[in-house]
Amino acid sequence: MKNVLFIVNILMFVYTSYGQKVVDLYGEGDIPDAVAASAEVKEKAPNLTVFLSENPTGEAVVICPGGGYGGLAINHEGYDVAKRFNENGISAFVLKYRLPNSQISTKPHLSPIQDLQKAIDMVRSRAAEWNIDPDKVGVIGFSAGGHLASTGGTHFDRQYIQSESGNLRPDFMILIYPVITSDATFTHSGSMRNLLGENPSAELLKEFSNEKQITKATPPAFLVHSTDDKAVPVKNSIVFAEELVKNNVLFEMHIFPKGGHGYGMNNPTTKTEWFDLCVNWIKFR
Repeated sequence: MKNVLFIVNILMFVYTSYGQKVVDLYGEGDIPDAVAASAEVKEKAPNLTVFLSENPTGEAVVICPGGGYGGLAINHEGYDVAKRFNENGISAFVLKYRLPNSQISTKPHLSPIQDLQKAIDMVRSRAAEWNIDPDKVGVIGFSAGGHLASTGGTHFDRQYIQSESGNLRPDFMILIYPVITSDATFTHSGSMRNLLGENPSAELLKEFSNEKQITKATPPAFLVHSTDDKAVPVKNSIVFAEELVKNNVLFEMHIFPKGGHGYGMNNPTTKTEWFDLCVNWIKFR
């Protein structure tokens, strides 16, 4: 009986390790710019939930759920998305990133991008273990998570962490109804306020207005938005696309007439599934 229990425990460990294991991003005491270790710091420590495909094609995505930099919509913009990627042979990693909080970080506005860079770095450094092609690692983000993903795609030359793989540039970006800009006329003010504080400097606003950070080295992008989005105006995606054009960066964009904001994978106003279009783009871009 003891032997049977031992075997069951081993099988459960293997499933957890290679199915949906939760991996801490940093070792004990290694979280960058962390305030002196406290119960709150440990509770809010960032991690990755690992979803490895049973029929891997080599591609991988790090998923950044939205939530206005004040919370994480980690189910319908995280775990559900990861499962769909797995069904298409793409391994996925749901990022529980630190939200900007001066009680846990001395540089709270950098916490999300530090965690995303660490996640990209970890996926690449463990690519052989996870059966991933290190040259096919992308990011996807929803709403404020889209701002984070686009920050990862436009700030990769600024190393906010110590890199193990030596490559923090995502190979592609998928931006779903993303917050992009700090322009007061069409930004999502709550996200920017949560990220940068009440009275950020003009320099800081420009740094995290990601359409202004696009260069010819920016990775290709796939964008989805709806014209009736009242929370994050569609112009966020449009100005990003315009700058991609100016810099000769390849992209695909789908703007739906309806759908609003925050629908995850399922826009209820159309039979066209953006997720299927996205998977096709990943495989044939």
